[in-house]
Amino acid sequence: MTSLPDRASLEAALHLVREAMPPTPQQRWPLLDARCGAQVWVKHENHTPVGAFKVRGGLVYIDALRRREPGVRAVMSATRGNHGQSIAFAAARHGLAATIVVPHGNSVEKNAAMGALGAELIEHGEDFQAAREHAAALAAERGAHMVPSFHDDLVRGVASYWMEFFGHFAAGDEPEVVFVPIGLGSGICACAAARAASGARTRIVGVVSAHAPAYRLSFEAGRPIEAPVSTLIADGMACRVPEPEALAIIRREVDQIVAVDDDEVRAAMRALFADTHNVAEGAGAAALAALLQQRDRWAGRRVGLTLSGGNVDSAQFAQVLAPR
Repeated sequence: MTSLPDRASLEAALHLVREAMPPTPQQRWPLLDARCGAQVWVKHENHTPVGAFKVRGGLVYIDALRRREPGVRAVMSATRGNHGQSIAFAAARHGLAATIVVPHGNSVEKNAAMGALGAELIEHGEDFQAAREHAAALAAERGAHMVPSFHDDLVRGVASYWMEFFGHFAAGDEPEVVFVPIGLGSGICACAAARAASGARTRIVGVVSAHAPAYRLSFEAGRPIEAPVSTLIADGMACRVPEPEALAIIRREVDQIVAVDDDEVRAAMRALFADTHNVAEGAGAAALAALLQQRDRWAGRRVGLTLSGGNVDSAQFAQVLAPR
């Protein structure tokens, strides 16, 4: 995938997603507006059936897979959690067996959620990249279909929430900027696709973890650069090796990439809970962390944020909220 999907394909994906779930809430919160000094529209992807935006991509990918390969019986993928839940959710709707590989030390509650959706769970490796390589080898061994972490069907599905987002505004009233976290790239590429389809002039700012800077370094260098991952809170952004196709789109469509550290992410998680009483996982709070970092630049202006997921382990969230 090097070009963005067109409006017709995005609308078809939105229709497919709508068969499985309603639109997620999109609203402003007075306390959050005051904290940020701006008019802040939050897209609540923590309100999907699996608590994160990824479910949309899984629904569209598995539907397309079944049309392309009607004989498929089993799928395999690797994840830190939300992508795996999306594949398990969609596979169950189509009667497919799903096996998900996660790295050791992965989120306990995300693992439990994948199991509850019917997936076989396998732990392997110390990070996502190692889990992904093992999943690919295991898929070949078992004759299962290996679901990638970046694919045009995943992007089309994820773009359904950005189609909802931009469709909320009258022409010319869209936010001046949206902040979008970057894991492997489907979310921010989907944002770019929906922006193009809607005709919005909104700037797109990507957000990476300062402890997983591969996409920021690659964006600046103009080529994929592998970088170590050490984030303790933003597992959904724990990318060590960028996807070349995603990077090409990001470099063409995204205005800027900023980095937020774990302390800034924790502060944003606390802010979202205090101001909206919504739970955000680390990656889910990264967009707000970036806005707070750049508060002076966007003061008094219209801003969009995605609360991209709320699947944080209870023990970890308790530590984030604990008095400091």
